[in-house]
Amino acid sequence: MTINLQAKFPGFDIKSHEKLAPYTNTQVGGPAEWVFWPHRVQELIDVLALVRQEKMPVTVLGNASNLVIGDAGLEGLVIFLSHLNQITINRDDQTLKAGAGVPLIDVTQAALQDSLSGIEWAAGIPGSVGGAVYMNAGAYGGESADWISSITVLTPTNEIKTYQNVELDFGYRHSLVQTTGDVILDATFKLVPGEFKAIEMLMEDFNTRRALRQPLEYPSCGSTFKRPEGYYAGRLIMDAGLQGFTIGGAQVSTKHAGFIVNVNHATAADYIAVIRQVQAVVAQKFDVQLETEVRIFS
Repeated sequence: MTINLQAKFPGFDIKSHEKLAPYTNTQVGGPAEWVFWPHRVQELIDVLALVRQEKMPVTVLGNASNLVIGDAGLEGLVIFLSHLNQITINRDDQTLKAGAGVPLIDVTQAALQDSLSGIEWAAGIPGSVGGAVYMNAGAYGGESADWISSITVLTPTNEIKTYQNVELDFGYRHSLVQTTGDVILDATFKLVPGEFKAIEMLMEDFNTRRALRQPLEYPSCGSTFKRPEGYYAGRLIMDAGLQGFTIGGAQVSTKHAGFIVNVNHATAADYIAVIRQVQAVVAQKFDVQLETEVRIFS
């Protein structure tokens, strides 16, 4: 019999059989058995100690911006870290420490207010700090690996541990945390002094480029495919004649072929079917295997 987490942890922000679609950028996803929003690290430690003892499946999500959750939902416990959202700036050494649930947009704004430069590239990215570490998020020539000096995690044995940048095995859309089972708690960014106006103008430029080139007017899972070596995923998809290709309510964006958007009450099955068809056609036409950047839970 499944344990009742609400009864075990009265007062904690826990819901049962909660539909996940409203919490995801794609606006798709079935219910989770349990959903938990820890407000303090100790709450996370307490709950994970029990669910791991009971061998309950655990899925940790950041801002749910670069994933597709299946229509059947997820078993076990889903954790959203959105309340681990503190930002601390040390002006002496130009570091910014942000909780895993802090939106990257908030990080860039905090850096701007203190005239700290380095992460302007992240302006407008909808993900969280935890997601940026996990996936080594990047854009416009910058990436998390360039600016993160250390992170704090909760290990699978419920111990708090710090990793330095050199230990994190950062690569293209890759970090060590993808293989360890650690839960990211926070990250420290080492920035550099800059001029407020110059930082602001660069961020505005990146935001303008995103608005012009990306389908921000629709729910989406962000950039769907990793960049294949020697190619651009969006160009391959266009050249394959797939821009605008639609199954159900999911469509290869007519604005940027590297995005799949929810144009009409899409299901997760619609999204996944479009992804698989794009992969199949591109492989057939160009002998290139498109690897998903988006994480699929189904």
